Amino acid sequence: MGISAYLKTIVRGAQALDRAQACDLLGQVLDGRCTSLEIGALCVAMHIKRETVLELAGFLDALQPRLELVPGASHPVVVLPSYNGGRKLPVLTPLLALLLARKGLPVLVHGTSTEDGRVTSQEVLELLGVPSQPAGQALRDGQVHFVTTESLQPGLKALLDVRRATGMRNPAHVLVKLMNPVDGPALVVGCYTHPNYCESMSATLELTGAHAMLLRGVEGEPVADPRRVPRMDVFLNGTAYPVQEGQPSQFANAPVLPEQIDADATAAYIHAALDGRVPVPRPILLQADHIMHACKAIEAEGDPSCLRDLTL
Repeated sequence: MGISAYLKTIVRGAQALDRAQACDLLGQVLDGRCTSLEIGALCVAMHIKRETVLELAGFLDALQPRLELVPGASHPVVVLPSYNGGRKLPVLTPLLALLLARKGLPVLVHGTSTEDGRVTSQEVLELLGVPSQPAGQALRDGQVHFVTTESLQPGLKALLDVRRATGMRNPAHVLVKLMNPVDGPALVVGCYTHPNYCESMSATLELTGAHAMLLRGVEGEPVADPRRVPRMDVFLNGTAYPVQEGQPSQFANAPVLPEQIDADATAAYIHAALDGRVPVPRPILLQADHIMHACKAIEAEGDPSCLRDLTL
């Protein structure tokens, strides 16, 4: 059936969809079977109601087979969804990506600009010699690849763009932080900005049996805030393992960050950090270590003992 019946359920009845209904709804949207008016109504309705865990799982069910998957590598791929960019602080997702590549891991950063006036990882990576790649290009151990959302799924990119017209986030903004666009073993590094999303995203990762890390990222990016250590949880086959306890900021040991956050200044800072001319912020080093251990656990078929020496 068309999505009008689903809209009635969401708006008139203020009811949640079941997993199969959510899958069918988003499938129609991604396949281009809905009008722009229907999509706008859906985005506003879901923004008001908020997605349930079953709805998020159903949306992922629809999205996964419609993704142009990126071929995997010999080691688990670290997936960094980068959609928020830098607003008050430099966007340091590229720094995390390059640190992980130095450890020999294949790293996939995917994203698109969702708001004007923010500095994106794509801009910074371009300056660091990492141009965007097509989704079909295979990943390599020890390298960072950037893939645009449109390359992965054009309908998903169109759904993200609705925000520019409505000014409101919609389910696509959560899905891009949960989806796994890799054909092979991968660790998705998801992040949230509000505690409510920690609960719903954690439950979705558990329900879908995902390999992931979840943390409160800086300005919505999947990288630890350089000024404080956030709580970090690793999910192996959907089971959550707390690997890092949150710590308050320590102003006496606060890292020196660039005063300007434009792409040029951010790229120069990352160059300096990688060259050892300025220290890499401790929270980001800790996050990289936890990701490395999580990837070892994935290679060991989800064995949580690989996390034991870091688990708090």
